[in-house]
Amino acid sequence: MKNTVSCLMLASLVFMANPVSFAAEEQPLLVNIKRMSMETAQRIAVAAIKQCRKEGVQIAVTVVDRGGHAQAVLRDVLAPDVTLKISKQKAYTAMAFNSATSSLEGRFKSPFSVGKVQGLVMSAGGVPIQVGGSIVGGVGVSGAPSGETDEKCARAGVEEVSGDLELAE
Repeated sequence: MKNTVSCLMLASLVFMANPVSFAAEEQPLLVNIKRMSMETAQRIAVAAIKQCRKEGVQIAVTVVDRGGHAQAVLRDVLAPDVTLKISKQKAYTAMAFNSATSSLEGRFKSPFSVGKVQGLVMSAGGVPIQVGGSIVGGVGVSGAPSGETDEKCARAGVEEVSGDLELAE
């Protein structure tokens, strides 16, 4: 025990004697963050609904911003109410992991893994929205008979605006 305390004290002295510089140069006081407009989020949601209608299914779609807050939420006439909650969770998960939720299926298998965190859904139907490699949000779709169809519709939503987003960068 005495050795442990001595080691901790020595480590503290070394750290204080050699402060670590976290930045070679001064960092700005403010950081500009790109955000989607409400109209962009609406375009994504409408395009996802249209794609799923072509597939013969009615779904709910949620588009979240980079903070995970809903910007656009649509539920087609016959989509069950539960699809609203699931679509938001898929959108949030895709945004948080900056990855399609289909790629997260089976990734977290232990009983106490991150995949068990309330509010995350690790099944197909959510995709991130990126601009120039930076995450700006996520879109989630729920209600199709398969997650693959949910994801196809979510991707159609993102594709609707991807060209415009890249030009706006």
